[in-house]
Amino acid sequence: MRLKKAIVMALVMCALLLTVRLNGPLSEYVAAIKHGQRGSLAEAVFASSGVNAKLMETIQAEAAKRRIAPVDAIVDRVWKAIPGYNGLEVDVEKTYRLMENAPENEPIRFVYKEVEPKVTLESLGRHPIYKGNPNKPMAALMINVAWGNEFIPSMLSTLRKENVKATFFFDGSWLKKNTDVAKQIQAEGHEISNHAYTHPNMSQLDRRSAYNQIAKTEALLQATLKVKNHWFAPPSGDFNQMTVDVAAEQGLKTVLWTLDTVDWMHPPASSIIRKVRTRVEPGSLILMHPTDSSSAALAGIISAIKQKGLMLGTVSETLSSKRTSLVEARP
Repeated sequence: MRLKKAIVMALVMCALLLTVRLNGPLSEYVAAIKHGQRGSLAEAVFASSGVNAKLMETIQAEAAKRRIAPVDAIVDRVWKAIPGYNGLEVDVEKTYRLMENAPENEPIRFVYKEVEPKVTLESLGRHPIYKGNPNKPMAALMINVAWGNEFIPSMLSTLRKENVKATFFFDGSWLKKNTDVAKQIQAEGHEISNHAYTHPNMSQLDRRSAYNQIAKTEALLQATLKVKNHWFAPPSGDFNQMTVDVAAEQGLKTVLWTLDTVDWMHPPASSIIRKVRTRVEPGSLILMHPTDSSSAALAGIISAIKQKGLMLGTVSETLSSKRTSLVEARP
């Protein structure tokens, strides 16, 4: 029995040493862990490979403490499809390589990598989306454009000054008449998406008409702006499951809003800012239009969101499972 155990350990040692010679010193660590080896055997392989066993073990121990698990996408009873959020873990190999030649007492500078959730937004099926993942400290401005250009320049100026990118949803009939304005919005780096063609109530259309409302605008977006779009915002927030289905058939997800400024009723800018300050939260999608109210409130809206510790991104960025930054790791 002892002889058999000795032979097995010798074979494992040979395999590990061969792996080290073929693949480099850090492969020893991976191989040792995979074979479940600890103690003297692992230390012997560490020594033969030139890997600093103490440093590697410290990094590995810290990696276990610092790991943040990914959050799966879900279908919520109220909010429908909610995207997942990537987890975070220490990249042990890159951290070791960064620190292997550092002075012995220098604090370890950890290198992180994201870990994708098992359940993604794409795997949930066809559902509307009202908000991003509540673990992601980001919000997005949704600006629906179907008529009126008077306040677009001032809103673009504010967004430029604040270094914020929004997502503009274009009505196709507006886009056809205002291509130059649309190109200016696109040139500023904002995301461009689909808001149907004639601003209909989508739920009242038959299937072919609903499909064509989206398809016609999508074709125009591609022809005039070369846009590769991902989102469809139903006019007035009116939709049914058929709407979601015909959008999905064209590669688009149906997106609505978390927070409505109701700016089309021309409320005072102060009331819009107060509403946003009170209600905005991680993952919020904030609906507005190019109106006098939103134009006057926009700088205050952006300030209120930032004061909540939230970043501002496009709809695509906010609904992505990617983390806002790798520095979100625990210290």
